[in-house]
Amino acid sequence: MVDRELYAIILGVSSGFGRACAIELARIGYNIYGVHLDTGSNKEKAEEFRRSLEHLNIKAKFFNVNAADDAKRKEVIEAIKQDKENNPNHVLRVLIHSLAFGAIGPFFSENPGDMLNKRQIEMTMDVMANSLVYWTQDLFKAKLLAENSRIFGLTSIGSQRAMANYGAVSAAKAALEAYIRQIAVELAPYKITANAILAGLTDTPAAQKIPGFAKMLQHAKQHNPFNRNTVPEDVAQAISLLIDEKFYWITGQTIGVDGGENILNFIETT
Repeated sequence: MVDRELYAIILGVSSGFGRACAIELARIGYNIYGVHLDTGSNKEKAEEFRRSLEHLNIKAKFFNVNAADDAKRKEVIEAIKQDKENNPNHVLRVLIHSLAFGAIGPFFSENPGDMLNKRQIEMTMDVMANSLVYWTQDLFKAKLLAENSRIFGLTSIGSQRAMANYGAVSAAKAALEAYIRQIAVELAPYKITANAILAGLTDTPAAQKIPGFAKMLQHAKQHNPFNRNTVPEDVAQAISLLIDEKFYWITGQTIGVDGGENILNFIETT
């Protein structure tokens, strides 16, 4: 039997959870397609990261594009499709949605200029939730999702609880979890699973933009049974296990990866 070449596509590959997942999956032999949007020095750092993945003896191809742009999404998927046509051993097994670009701010303020507007709210929902559906649809139409493919969406406790300035992201995370359930049901006949990963509070570049996040992080650590915060590697290691074909019966779930933080912790909202 010819060995398969397994691939993962990671949306939001250059930092945070996406970066950690790329490293972990590369270590176990997955080739990586990465989608990110960076400029200037961050663009150079992303390219350095891509090269470092190749040192793990895998293939890594990055696309520096807006993952929420319809035309760019189709370009990336067409490139993957061409790779598959040129390589009969090519198998896309994993899609990780780790896009963390949304509007932070209040819905209501005595200063109307501080209130999130329609464009900001819709952009947040489109990037952080709707894009999961569009990527999955296009990969399915292109017949790129293999049997036993695994789809993951990164969610947060904001999907369940209100936090200051987090309303638009909270709504997007709740929608993402609903989308995961629907994807799981509709793709089950194709033996494809989908799950949401609910990480504990994690110090990532995106999270640092939340006002008062440092205080929230400290509070979460104090109320975590392990007395530490979640790190991106915790999530990456969990996903590296869940992609195994043995775990096909776990689908449509929101899986906590937080060291028990949410058993005890109620996030401070001020």
